[in-house]
Amino acid sequence: MHLLTPAETVALALSFKVSLVGVACSLPVAVGCAWLLARTRFFGKPVFEGLLLLPLILPPVVTGYVLLIVFGHHGAIGRLLDEAGLSIAFRWTGAALAAAVMAFPLLVVALRNAFESVDRKLENAAATLGAGAWRVFFGITLPLSARGLVAGLALAFARAFGEFGATITFVSSIPGQTRTLPIALYELISTPGGESGALRLTLVAVVIAVIASLIAALMLLRGGTREAEA
Repeated sequence: MHLLTPAETVALALSFKVSLVGVACSLPVAVGCAWLLARTRFFGKPVFEGLLLLPLILPPVVTGYVLLIVFGHHGAIGRLLDEAGLSIAFRWTGAALAAAVMAFPLLVVALRNAFESVDRKLENAAATLGAGAWRVFFGITLPLSARGLVAGLALAFARAFGEFGATITFVSSIPGQTRTLPIALYELISTPGGESGALRLTLVAVVIAVIASLIAALMLLRGGTREAEA
């Protein structure tokens, strides 16, 4: 007896694919933005930080509509992508973009806190010994921020995995392309007789969310314990 139907299995696999790609694509940008917030001072920094956190504040449907306006077939960037044969609207890549945008703020917040917890004296000492900025970052800052990075990745993955509003607004619900697990769950709830399928997908989503939360909590707890011992 299979736990999930073939259609539900496809939706689950697509959610993993979309979430992993979305988080992976947003990670480099999140690292750069978090480092700027943690290590530099510049004019308009509060405004910049506020813009980065907008996806956490705006209703997901609004974020999805903005993505549709910009990256849709008639959008400024969407038209260029269509001409280059790289259309992402109403495709799984568009769902990955929506997931990346929604998960991005969580990565930035977690990484900023991790970078700020690194002792600046270690970075300054490495620079004094002749290490360049990139070597200091990859040799000192990033390794010492590893626990915060893992925690941020776990939370971002959970957020991307559970994304619904922005995804369905931007790329709709297309079986095998954009119908992720949350969208499939919503459709089952809206369909007479779909309660059993909705319950199955709910249990799967809860298990995945709990695992991601435990990983994040464990990493943060270990990081806090290490700081206390120091």
